[in-house]
Amino acid sequence: MNNLPELLSRLEKFIELQLPDLQARRYDIIWKADGSPVTAADIFLEDAIRDFLARELPGMSFIGEESWAAGQVIGEGWVAVLDPIDGTENFCSGLKEWGTSLSLWHSGVHRGSMLMMPELGECMSTGAIPLVPRSRIVGFSSSYTDDIGRGLGENAEGRIMGCAVYNLFNVIRGAFSRFVNPRGAYSWDLLAGVALAREAGCDVKVDDKDYDGQFLQPGRRYRVDIRHRYDLHSR
Repeated sequence: MNNLPELLSRLEKFIELQLPDLQARRYDIIWKADGSPVTAADIFLEDAIRDFLARELPGMSFIGEESWAAGQVIGEGWVAVLDPIDGTENFCSGLKEWGTSLSLWHSGVHRGSMLMMPELGECMSTGAIPLVPRSRIVGFSSSYTDDIGRGLGENAEGRIMGCAVYNLFNVIRGAFSRFVNPRGAYSWDLLAGVALAREAGCDVKVDDKDYDGQFLQPGRRYRVDIRHRYDLHSR
C-alpha cells in the first residue's frame, strides 16, 4: 500500500456512510465484566472497518477493542489497531463526543493513523493535522485518580470529556494545551493519538518516558502526558 493518505480519506467517507446504521444500534447496550457499556454499534463498526481494511491490506493482523483476545498472534506485515467507538459511555448516552481511532503499522513501523469524530464532523490523519493558535485548556481522562483531582485544582481551565479520541484530537491540534491520563489506557485508545501527536511535534510522554514512536502492545495500560508545542507553528 503506497498511498496511505488516500486510503484513510476513503475510510473517513466509509465511516460517514455507516452513521445511520450506528444510530440504529446506539441504544442496544450490553455490559462488560468491568461494568462498562458496549453497544451493537461498536461491534458493527469494528466488523465493517476490519472488512474494509482486509480488502486493502492483504494478510493484515487486526487488533480491535471488541475482538482482541489474549494470546492472539500479531503478524510481521500490516497491523491495524482500532477502537471503533471510543467514548462509548458518551455515545450510548446520546452525546456526540465520541470517536474512532485507527493506527496502521507495517513491520513494526508506523505508516499512518486517523482520529475521527463522525458526529462532530472532525477528522485528522497522517499528513493532514489542523492547528489552533493557542489554548489554556488542559484535558484529563475520565478514569478518575487523585492525580486528576490535583490537576483540576491546579488548572483553572481543566476539562474531563470522557473520550480519549476527543482529548487526543484536541491536544494534537492545539485546542488543548495539554492532555493527561495518569491511570492509563489501552493501545487501541492511544496508539493513533500518540503517533499523530509525535508527527505534530507535541511533547509526548508514555509511562513517564519520551515517546520515540514504538508500537504499544495490546492488553496493557499506558499512561500518557502530551503537551502541545505552539512554538512550532508557522508564523
